[in-house]
Amino acid sequence: MLAVKAYYNGNVFVPLVPVNAKQNQSAIITILDDIEPNVADNSFKKFIGKLSRESCEEITKALMETQRIDHNEW
Repeated sequence: MLAVKAYYNGNVFVPLVPVNAKQNQSAIITILDDIEPNVADNSFKKFIGKLSRESCEEITKALMETQRIDHNEW
């Protein structure tokens, strides 16, 4: 018996790693309730690099303020 992670592309189940199985070999497929990010098209990559320069500077400034040490604050 072999367990294989795969995703459903709307037509067929596509394994994430190469599978050593014979053509037309029977299989049992379990559909999980929790939905993982679509591994097929790496849809999460569409969010990479989408931060504007102003937003980036604002976030960087806020992070730098958290690193500041206040002496004699009490």
